[in-house]
Amino acid sequence: MPETETVQLFITCLVDSFFPSIGEALVHVLNRAGVRVEFPVEQTCCGQPAFNAGLRSQARPLAEHTIQVFEKTTGEIIIPSGSCAAMLKYGYPELFEGDPDWLAKARLLAGRVHEFTEYLVDVRGISDLGSRWPGKLTYHPSCHLLRMLGVDRQPRLLLAGVKDAEIVELPERTDCCGFGGVFSVEHPELSAEFLKRKISNLEKTGSPTLVVCDTGCLMHIQGGLHRLDKGQRVVHIAQVLDTR
Repeated sequence: MPETETVQLFITCLVDSFFPSIGEALVHVLNRAGVRVEFPVEQTCCGQPAFNAGLRSQARPLAEHTIQVFEKTTGEIIIPSGSCAAMLKYGYPELFEGDPDWLAKARLLAGRVHEFTEYLVDVRGISDLGSRWPGKLTYHPSCHLLRMLGVDRQPRLLLAGVKDAEIVELPERTDCCGFGGVFSVEHPELSAEFLKRKISNLEKTGSPTLVVCDTGCLMHIQGGLHRLDKGQRVVHIAQVLDTR
């Protein structure tokens, strides 16, 4: 196991507000990987919803605050969400384009950001945490994680290392689940159709559990399963890796 280092946890709004158990699982896994986790309590929303909606003047104060909070810290910044990680890595430099002072700060921050599974595999060199999950699992790659960060091999490698788990391929796995942040609000009919197709493909796998790396996808798909009175559940990959 690599030597201990200290990282900063950017928890995201959805984990903090709705799924704190995911945050706890994340810390447990990082600790098992030999990582000391610090949590800057001043952190708030990164500004991604406003940025994606085109409301850049509203996104900027949130981005400035996030930069100011984390520039007081040292170490890598770990984020359990491809969409929030993509915002800090790519959205911030775009948001501050034309402002040399803030752009420099945004680029420094972006260089410290890692999505959770990317950090474990590519930075820490870990693929097996001794986790155990008896039964079938299937994996949904979220859009920002796959397309903006190019992260796909890493969560798959970590799941392949889970003992007693049978990994089943999800049909049409790269299709959006329909959440897309503000997309699900602005285009509810399209969002519902995407969700319907994703749930149908989940049922084709015969897996009782769908694994995701983004809590937005988790909330959206689990909500659809609940409304349809389906028995499957959706879990964050940190929750799978936190089992023994």
